[in-house]
Amino acid sequence: MPSSAAPACPRSRLLLALLALAVIAVGLASRRGYLPLPAVWGNYPGDALWAWVVLLCVAWVRPAIAPGRLVVVSLAIAFAVEVLQLYQAPWMQALRAHPLAYLVLGNGFDPLDLLAYVIGIAGAAVVDGLWWWMGCGGERSIAHQE
Repeated sequence: MPSSAAPACPRSRLLLALLALAVIAVGLASRRGYLPLPAVWGNYPGDALWAWVVLLCVAWVRPAIAPGRLVVVSLAIAFAVEVLQLYQAPWMQALRAHPLAYLVLGNGFDPLDLLAYVIGIAGAAVVDGLWWWMGCGGERSIAHQE
C-alpha cells in the first residue's frame, strides 16, 4: 500500500482527467451490460469504478496530496454520498431524477455499496502508487537504495 508521505512529484491533472474519462466509460459499460461480468456481481463493479473516479477527482483537485490522505478523503466523500442516499426529501429526489445527478449521487442506500467503494478506492490507490513509482520515483528510488 502506498505510504502516507506526499509524492515527490505531483500527479498530472491531464493524465488524471484522461484516466477518469476512461474509468467512467468502463463504469457506464459495466452498468449497461456491455462487459462480460458475472450477473451475481450486480451493479457493484460500477460502484467500485465510481469510487475510483472519486479518488481521481480528489487527486485532480490536489495533485500533490499524500497517498494515505487521498484514500481517506476519497472514502469519506464516497461514504458521505452513500449515506446521503438515506435522505429522501422531495427536492433531493427531483435532483436525483436528472441522469447526471443520478450517476453522481445515486439513489437508495445499500450497505454493500460501501464495500464496493473500499474495493474501488483500494484498487485505485494501488494504481496511483504504481503510477507514481513508475513515473516519479521508481528507478531513482532503487538506485539511491543501492
